[in-house]
Formats: sequence, C-alpha cells, structure tokens
Amino acid sequence: MKQLFPIRHVMGYVFSLVLSVVALAVIVWDMSFTTGLTILIICAAIQAAVQLFLFMHIDEDKTTKTANYTNILYALFVALVTLFGTLFTMIWGYL
Repeated sequence: MKQLFPIRHVMGYVFSLVLSVVALAVIVWDMSFTTGLTILIICAAIQAAVQLFLFMHIDEDKTTKTANYTNILYALFVALVTLFGTLFTMIWGYL
C-alpha cells in the first residue's frame, strides 16, 4: 500500500501551496520593493523546479532525459529572445 500512495506528489502540492502563501505574504505585509522582488523571484524559481521535477516528471525517464532538458533550454532561449527583442524594439527604440 505504501508504494501506491503518491507521497512525492502530495508533498509537492503542499510545498506549492506554501510557496503561494509566501508570495501572498509579500503583498499583504507590504514589503519593500527589493525585498519583495527577491522573495518572489526565489519562490518562482523553486516553484518552477517543483513543477518540472515532481509533476511533469522531467527526470524520471532515462531514455528521453537529454531531449527533455534540450527542450527546456530551447524554450528558455525563445522566451529570452522574445523578451529582450521586445524590450530592444519597443522601449529602447531600435528597429
């Protein structure tokens, strides 16, 4: 029975809820900008790791492990190019 209970998933869900409460606490407690932003960025990074490793099973299949990490790096590259391309053209005024 112990093998049938998804303890990792339950703990990941609880940890996600705790991280969400911490993010809400930043808003409720009206922290300074730098402190609040630092806490939110750290919580977002931890939340992304929890989602990838516990719920999306990024590390379970050994045969597609390289492909999974390559896809994540490619998605990160596309997101950064889109973000900085938008900043480059719209805010900094270069065409």
